[in-house]
Amino acid sequence: RVEHPAGGYKKLFETVEELSSPVTAHVTGRIPTWLRGSLLRCGPGLFEVGAEPFYHLFDGQALLHKFDFKEGHVTYHRRFVRTDAYVRAMTEKRIVITEFGTYAYPDPCKNIFSRFFSYFKGVEVTDNALVNVYPVGEDYYACTETNFITKINPDTLETIKQVDLCKYVSVNGATAHPHVENDGTVYNIGNCFGKNFALAYNIIRIPPLQADKEDPMNKSEVVVQFPCSDRFKPSYVHSFGLTSNYIVFVETPVKINLLKFLSSWSLWGANYMDCFESNETMGVWLHVAEKKKGRLLNIKYRTSAFNLFHHINTYEDNGFLIVDLCTWKGFEFVYNYLYLANLRANWDEVKRQAEKAPQPEARRYVLPLNIDKSDTGKNLVTLPYTTATATLRSDETIWLEPEVIFSGPRHAFEFPQINYKKYGGKPYTYTYGLGLNHFVPDRLCKLNVKTKETWVWQEPDSYPSEPIFVSHPDALEEDDGVVLSIVISPGAGPKPAYLLILNAKDMSEVARAEVEVNIPVTFHGLFKRA
Repeated sequence: RVEHPAGGYKKLFETVEELSSPVTAHVTGRIPTWLRGSLLRCGPGLFEVGAEPFYHLFDGQALLHKFDFKEGHVTYHRRFVRTDAYVRAMTEKRIVITEFGTYAYPDPCKNIFSRFFSYFKGVEVTDNALVNVYPVGEDYYACTETNFITKINPDTLETIKQVDLCKYVSVNGATAHPHVENDGTVYNIGNCFGKNFALAYNIIRIPPLQADKEDPMNKSEVVVQFPCSDRFKPSYVHSFGLTSNYIVFVETPVKINLLKFLSSWSLWGANYMDCFESNETMGVWLHVAEKKKGRLLNIKYRTSAFNLFHHINTYEDNGFLIVDLCTWKGFEFVYNYLYLANLRANWDEVKRQAEKAPQPEARRYVLPLNIDKSDTGKNLVTLPYTTATATLRSDETIWLEPEVIFSGPRHAFEFPQINYKKYGGKPYTYTYGLGLNHFVPDRLCKLNVKTKETWVWQEPDSYPSEPIFVSHPDALEEDDGVVLSIVISPGAGPKPAYLLILNAKDMSEVARAEVEVNIPVTFHGLFKRA
């Protein structure tokens, strides 16, 4: 186990300035000549406005990063996304829009009369697009998890415009983890108001760009609606599973209290985090729908409580759905442990906090699709390669027990990535993840989900980001390619950060491209081929 007494990880949560133009990175090793394009990533880059701090990991203002690869040379660029939240904060020199864990106080310049009226305007929802970036047709959007996404220029990193998903389709928000199929079709999920005021979850589909070149957003539609376990309290949803024929939605016990959410926050100084609560008795419910017909399967899958942020992959095999997940055990919300004060604490304190938090575990669940009532009391899973079980109970629910594919005490395999273009939604062998050591990202890990063999890249006082797999253009095997990650190494040597290129086969270093500036934490992103 690696320790971090020097606390270099604190640099992940430090404000930086954007760049006016790209800077050249210093390459050691050899960048593969076939690697041409841009790594685009999102994360927070401004952690306070004047004297007002942001409090949570998901509050800092969105910074868009780009590493460009061309003929073995690398440049780095970054710009703040010009969201309403950012522009208004810059203009008024204070936090104007309430973020995930930071309440924005009313304008001190307004008199009590106009403040009183602004109580009734309701909440101004944040558009702080710090989580991910994804393609829709020929366009690229930076996003968070609200109804606002932000169109950006992937070459210059300039902000083009804010887009309100509510204007196109009936959702109150959408996740930062859409599925993008090879033809360009985008699927996503969001909370919505269903029939007779009950809450539900809508799967939305945005078709690929057509010959008419019309914005595909105009053609978005709801394909299927999943019911909610509690009509007043939707679960927090961060991602979902997709195969050729099925959509998998995992409904966890982390709930949004809508009464709190819709009540006037300004009366009691609330933020998004204040609206979460845990249902301590429901466990986890899994739902499956047929993708093409948009038909819900009437099968009630149940298992014990966990938090879920990231699906690893999902695939079909002989009448079963294999659902691989990065879980955190229990019903307490993991985000409670991601306040910046926790993450910036000294190492001993960081460890102490993580001891109390839900424990991470990568798991495989197997969902039988063909149910015969005569099998009550039996394990329905007949696949030879898994120890996961699914037991039909007398109340017609199916109780799932997982196969553990990765587990280490307070060591998470998180931010999973796969060879998505070729193996997303299909049987696969390898996943790449960011290793969190008591929530501190300190290694990159490759996992064989069949044999559970792991390969690790790790260096002292070095803090990597989510690994992005880029396939070799002439790849013959699933892991032919490289893995890209942004690493900060604040202690060692003159260069504070670098882009790391690993051989995806064995996680050995191929090259690195060092820059002279610190790079704060990034969450998700993509590689855009040139």
